[in-house]
Amino acid sequence: MTPTPRVSVLMPVYNAQRYVAEAVESILQQSFGDFELLITDDGSCDRSLKILRSYACKDSRIRLRSQINRGLTPTLNAMIQDARGEYIAILEHDDVALPNRLADEVAFLDQHPEVVCVSGAQDLIDEAGRFLTCLQLPQTNTEIQQAALAGHGSMCHPGVMMRRSALLKLGGYNESMGLAHDLDLWLRLGEIGELANLPQPVVRYRLHSASLSEQHCGKQRQEAYLACEQAWKRRGIEGHFEAREPWRPGKDRRSRHKFMLQYGWWAFTNGQKRTALIYGFRAIYALPFTPEGWKLLITAAFKSGADFSQAKL
Repeated sequence: MTPTPRVSVLMPVYNAQRYVAEAVESILQQSFGDFELLITDDGSCDRSLKILRSYACKDSRIRLRSQINRGLTPTLNAMIQDARGEYIAILEHDDVALPNRLADEVAFLDQHPEVVCVSGAQDLIDEAGRFLTCLQLPQTNTEIQQAALAGHGSMCHPGVMMRRSALLKLGGYNESMGLAHDLDLWLRLGEIGELANLPQPVVRYRLHSASLSEQHCGKQRQEAYLACEQAWKRRGIEGHFEAREPWRPGKDRRSRHKFMLQYGWWAFTNGQKRTALIYGFRAIYALPFTPEGWKLLITAAFKSGADFSQAKL
């Protein structure tokens, strides 16, 4: 048995052949090296397991298992039980950890024993890895908890590091929460310790149409309300749920148009003019006869000097 690592990184994987290699690489290349990487392939029917086996053969820090499909929260709970590290970090199979993420989070938890869970800001990217914006999150325990109690995603799940002792005390994730499992966990962790977010980005969070959040956004909001309602009862407070608007595009054209504009203007504001051009095209494709998409497209094309034929949707 190898020495006990400080950190256990948990990566549940399901049908992620497009992104999983980049996710694994981002952990193996961390500046902090005292970790184990637990990967469970949850019954993938694509090439995910083959890709993961190739990495596990080359790096002894990887502990790879495969199983029939059980779902995300049961898989995470089993991995928590199997983890050996003092700290538990999460990375989802389609996201990318920034190089100093583990080092920064370990240092913070070492210096703040009252904190049971820390995450940080997140760089939002799209399905092709194009940068959209950096999303800052509330940093203090009070701000994070107030936001969570109102239903807002006040911490980034694939960027968190938690004390394993706290997770075991709570019994891990609530397996009845298939889509709002992260919010429910922040609310319960906040009842036994403090929460914190670092000001710097710790992860590149990928927005894409195959994600659970985008496929089941409405149901996720319903579960978030239930998680908040349960937390209000536990804490004996009267709460108010604010997060009723979807935070990811739906399947209808109006919703797609709204979010393509948002992503495009994010990219434009952050100097990603060609990315903004792509999202201008996508907004127009969703609603061709509304002026907002054309405004984004023309502004991005003018500022970037781009040839329209070079923009790949």
